[in-house]
Amino acid sequence: MSGTGGNGEFRLEDFLPYRLSVASENVSRIMARHYLDGLGLGMPEWRLLAAVGRHGVLSPTAAGEYTSMDKVKVSRAAASLAARGLLKQSQDPNDGRGRLLRLTRKGTTIFTGLPTAAGQMEQTILGGLTATEASNLQKILLKLIDHTRGTLSSDSE
Repeated sequence: MSGTGGNGEFRLEDFLPYRLSVASENVSRIMARHYLDGLGLGMPEWRLLAAVGRHGVLSPTAAGEYTSMDKVKVSRAAASLAARGLLKQSQDPNDGRGRLLRLTRKGTTIFTGLPTAAGQMEQTILGGLTATEASNLQKILLKLIDHTRGTLSSDSE
């Protein structure tokens, strides 16, 4: 699991971060090919649309936290969604420099279709696993996410 073979040589294909990256890229490609391309959305736009749709109104900072995207990605995704009439940006009444993000009717219509599409995407992605393996993967990923977030938090202190 460490990425090193029996003779101590580094093997990229056995290195966990590499495997996670490849899996993530493959999942992103599947999502793009089977769903996002038809909507004209990229992955950052899709994530932002899903987060704002779920929470109703978000600041860009909160949207970044919910989507695990940096400020630049959130800003670009918001601008793209706003240009397509899917997202509205308004001034935050509690912060003169802040903005608030909310879906338009058109954005809400797309958001309403997400559960069906997301379920289909998950079935496609998890199709090669048994129900037990899929459940275990979900649990392991949550544990890994919690652990890595904790590591990142302690790094920034």
